Amino acid sequence: MGIINVLELALKTGAKVLHASTSEIYGDPLVHPQKEEYWGNVNPIGIRSCYDEGKRAAETLCADYWREYDLDIRIVRIFNTYGPNMHPNDGRVISNFIVQALQHKPLTIYGDGMQTRSFQYVDDLIEGMIKYMELNNDILIYELKNKFNWNSIPTLNMGNPDEFTIIELARKILDLIPESNSEIIYETLPQDDPKHRKPDITKAKEILGWSPKIKLNEGLIKTVKYFKNILK
Repeated sequence: MGIINVLELALKTGAKVLHASTSEIYGDPLVHPQKEEYWGNVNPIGIRSCYDEGKRAAETLCADYWREYDLDIRIVRIFNTYGPNMHPNDGRVISNFIVQALQHKPLTIYGDGMQTRSFQYVDDLIEGMIKYMELNNDILIYELKNKFNWNSIPTLNMGNPDEFTIIELARKILDLIPESNSEIIYETLPQDDPKHRKPDITKAKEILGWSPKIKLNEGLIKTVKYFKNILK
């Protein structure tokens, strides 16, 4: 209902819409890295499906309003993003690991830790989203159609294509918090947990001139500093 309300309001006011979608729409991908053309591999009745399918349905509604009413709508598929101002109980892997390490609790890895993710610092994402919204709609559609033969609603991946295993991430965080006496423990991998996640950002590079600048170590240093301050 939320996305319908947004789309109806945009229809009345002539506003343009940025729909913050997610890499989760690709599910446990069978294609690597993931391009915008990939339809995904989602279990519609799995334990993760409420979020996955909710975002996929929201993209469908955006596409319907784009086709039916010619609304200026852009979809951004956001890959794992982190940085200062995350909530300590956010639930994402970077905040979990940092908080666990600072509190000298075990860092919990689900599965063998060899699953991969690509981590994007929040400043890079915001820069990309602003560039996306500032680009003229006619130019955007022209570029997508003529450079990439993309004839549907404007949709771009935004993420950092640098790929790391979860065990690599845990060790990096422990290295950045040398005072921690945390150990790494392993739990059962949840159902449908993606084995690999990496964005193909060719379209965003070519059309927006955008690519992430903040490397993982640099972003983690800033994020660890933030969590140290709020957990004092």
